[in-house]
Amino acid sequence: MPIELKMPALSPTMEEGTLAKWLVKEGDSVKSGDLLAEIETDKATMEFEAVDEGVISQILVAEGSEGVKVGAVIALIQGEDEAAPAPAKAAPKAEAAPAKAEEKPAEKPKAEAPAAAPAPAKAAEPAPKAAPASNDRVKASPLAKRLASAQGIDLAQVTGSGPGGRVVKADLDSASKGASAAPVAAASSAPAVAPAPVVANDDIPHEVVKLSNMRKTIARRLTESMQQSPHIFLTVDIQLDALLKLRGQLNASLESRGVKLSVNDLLIKALAVALIEVPECNVSFAGDTLIQYKRADISVAVAIPGGLITPIIKGADTKSVAAIAAEAKDLAQRAKDGKLQPAEYQGGTASISNMGMFGIKQFTAVINPPQAMIMAVGAGEKRPYIVNDALSTATIMSATGSFDHRAIDGAVGAQLMQAFKRLVENPLGMLA
Repeated sequence: MPIELKMPALSPTMEEGTLAKWLVKEGDSVKSGDLLAEIETDKATMEFEAVDEGVISQILVAEGSEGVKVGAVIALIQGEDEAAPAPAKAAPKAEAAPAKAEEKPAEKPKAEAPAAAPAPAKAAEPAPKAAPASNDRVKASPLAKRLASAQGIDLAQVTGSGPGGRVVKADLDSASKGASAAPVAAASSAPAVAPAPVVANDDIPHEVVKLSNMRKTIARRLTESMQQSPHIFLTVDIQLDALLKLRGQLNASLESRGVKLSVNDLLIKALAVALIEVPECNVSFAGDTLIQYKRADISVAVAIPGGLITPIIKGADTKSVAAIAAEAKDLAQRAKDGKLQPAEYQGGTASISNMGMFGIKQFTAVINPPQAMIMAVGAGEKRPYIVNDALSTATIMSATGSFDHRAIDGAVGAQLMQAFKRLVENPLGMLA
């Protein structure tokens, strides 16, 4: 039987996607790891790779098709273990006439022959057996093996959903979600009350714009966040003058290396260090348990055409601000180009959203589940301010933390805001 190529789940939140472009055509030979198609997910445009060898026998979904459900069959491939037995099947057919004359006992070996054939085929794969108890032994796509190695996942413990039980990337996504899988599943079934349909007023000139997969996902996830996570908001005013001065000095010294720090790069570092100082805020709520993280991975909100994505600066608490600046610039550019890998935007322990470049003085942000806090940063502006017990003018920024009150009490959230303010106003402390 031909192998069915199904629409993959390229992110945990993906329910359907757009088959943007086929990179192969019917009759093409493919092998494991070859790129088959470009698929627009709810987050980005991703490349879909083959997990088996064979020939593309039929393309069932045309490129450009929207709303293709995860799991829908999009193409058929003549598998490697189908191509080899083809001559063998022709041979038994030629012998079928004499076999029939000798009645049905001769047909039983025929029924057993296909069952016996796969066994030698599997035995003829000595390479996987050479690696003792490693991920190389398990049937998995090359991408799944790379991701499993990077994330420390034992493929032997993962149930494969690909052809022949092969482990594919979507299986790793399910495995890595771990404790948060149950809350997410509950979240997807929670919204029972459907909003009243909005009907356009024909008296007003208008056009109906179809929602992209990304916009649908943003709408669903943020609605769930506000419904299920009781938000508490805490705001502090922070004096930026010392940080701006330090930024200028650092940029002067880093100019020869082609690195230019933004204010946001320093704020990412400050939030990461503050989360390590107040670990009770570096958590996720998981029903009857809390997941407390030992590392600060900061998701940075980046506006892209059609929506928002949050690439992650992993281990920001231990990275230099120069490294954070280079990584943030690279991630932001690839986010806008739709070229982020799932591991680069899935996860994170807390988020930061900066709208200061738009002149926004203060705002509150919606928590990005399963995280338990997000820092919303406004513009730095000259304001009257008490400096050394005297009224003066200073550059002030308002920052508002949104906290999931199920996991973080107000007093604990206040400690994080206090730590964040202290680190920004005395920035040398976070570089030590």
